Amino acid sequence: MGLEVSLWRAVAVFRFAALAYAVVLLVTSRHEYVRPWLGLGIVVVMLIWSVVAAIAYADPARRHWPLLSADMLVTLGCLFASSWVVAPDRLSRGAATLPMAWVAGAVLAWAIAGGRRWGLFAALLVGAVDLTLRGQVTPTTLNGTVLLLLAGFSIGYLVRLAGEAELRLQHAAELEAATRERERLARGIHDSVLQVLALVQRRGAEIGGEAAELGRLAGEQEEVLRSLVGNAPHAPSSDSGVDLKALLSTQTSNRVTVSGPATPVWLPEQIADEIAAATASALDNVQRHGGPGAHTWVLLEEEESEVIVTVRDDGAGIAPGRLAEAAAAGRLGVAQSIEGRVRDLGGTTVITSAPGEGTEVEMRVPR
Repeated sequence: MGLEVSLWRAVAVFRFAALAYAVVLLVTSRHEYVRPWLGLGIVVVMLIWSVVAAIAYADPARRHWPLLSADMLVTLGCLFASSWVVAPDRLSRGAATLPMAWVAGAVLAWAIAGGRRWGLFAALLVGAVDLTLRGQVTPTTLNGTVLLLLAGFSIGYLVRLAGEAELRLQHAAELEAATRERERLARGIHDSVLQVLALVQRRGAEIGGEAAELGRLAGEQEEVLRSLVGNAPHAPSSDSGVDLKALLSTQTSNRVTVSGPATPVWLPEQIADEIAAATASALDNVQRHGGPGAHTWVLLEEEESEVIVTVRDDGAGIAPGRLAEAAAAGRLGVAQSIEGRVRDLGGTTVITSAPGEGTEVEMRVPR
């Protein structure tokens, strides 16, 4: 993410700026330190780690527990070593530790990598070590810890908001690109295929006979194709799912009615695709075996633990034992394309039919 990269660079700059201030403090207050030479050694360690951290955090693959833990250990070590440089009585009175603001670099890194909770935890950890050094709560310890808590919380919250904003922007860009491509295809289809189908329908009705049936089929396909190019593409959800309702709506035609909830039905993409494929197979069976005048109704229902898709038609129906005979003969359209798909998703399929009374296929799939 662009903002996150900028934040990591800002943390690197902050470390060196805070290090420069620690060096100035060491030089100007060296006469107040118990072991100035040890303070110089700690500053060298801080310099080396600032360079190492700037290089390591620049690689996204390294921004995980090993590097974050090492960052915190080095920071706490430099902070704890202040007790060997600054006199204990001065620390108890609120004197500045040797690293000063440099310790905030680790807190910021944890907040960027893990969000608000990690940032708050890191701030409390640094505050606890500072309190241990001083032996009592001082205004310096209290103010420093509060500032670290605010920094960790704010940066962590900012990173989360930035991540959501960039994800939504990416989804919007993908949706816009898909819409543009769909509009381009729709223009081409309208100028060619739809006009041809409309001509075939009109001429078939004029000629009559078998040509009329051909014209009727051309008219049905024209309506289906108009529905496909007219529906807007569904957008992915925040958890990379798809809207099953929009997916099933593409099956709408003059003989197929699709109904569902007023709101989108979000499902993982693989589950939604399998349910849509099973529904399409059920509709194909109606077209093949339901009779020329059969109409179909697809109903999508959403419950807390499962989704239900019901495909009901008013066609010729299925004779008792016909599905078993088809499966025994090796024709596994219903057994595999419908029941098999739903079973693989952990769901159940109930087929109710009688000759002359149509067929109802109810598919229940757990969320």
